[in-house]
Amino acid sequence: MTLHDLPKMFYSYSEGWSELRRIHPAMGWLFVLYVMPLSLLPPAMVTYSMEVSPGAVFPQLVPALSGGEAFAVAAAFYVAQLLMVLLMASIIQDMGELVDATPSHHDAFMLAAVAPTPLWLSSLALFVPSAWIVGTIVAAAWLASAALIFHGVCPLFGITDHGKGRLMGYFVLALGVVAWLALLVVLALILSIIVGLR
Repeated sequence: MTLHDLPKMFYSYSEGWSELRRIHPAMGWLFVLYVMPLSLLPPAMVTYSMEVSPGAVFPQLVPALSGGEAFAVAAAFYVAQLLMVLLMASIIQDMGELVDATPSHHDAFMLAAVAPTPLWLSSLALFVPSAWIVGTIVAAAWLASAALIFHGVCPLFGITDHGKGRLMGYFVLALGVVAWLALLVVLALILSIIVGLR
């Protein structure tokens, strides 16, 4: 899979996905070269937004986070994202039984790694200090992630019945929403702990 393939994966059940299956990247390489770099974007951009335009998108902390506190929050949020991708892969694999599919852990991990790509990239919207713009872009990113999930389930898991593929897609999407909300709660908890330790 290349960046050239990614746009096709939003609307095609074959283009891009078949290439990803053909390449069959090792989970370790996919994690290190794809998940880890992209997972850096949200913590870096949240920190940037809170430092450069406090209160514009996120509630303003008074006093502002020190450099060490900001690093601790970003590092903890980063680790939480990485763990969430690994957890999602395991849960997605187990969910295959709901539609009589038996995805390998590797295939479930590929979906868990590729599906959040738009959400990771949407954090770049934090360069614009506007909650409305950021909210709109995050909403669009959710639609894009949903498209990746619905178009990736069938080719990655070998599901030929598109009805079952849609059902599996709904399950994975619901799980993704829960995971995203959990990450937001983790971020809020980390911030409250940091503030509480002052």
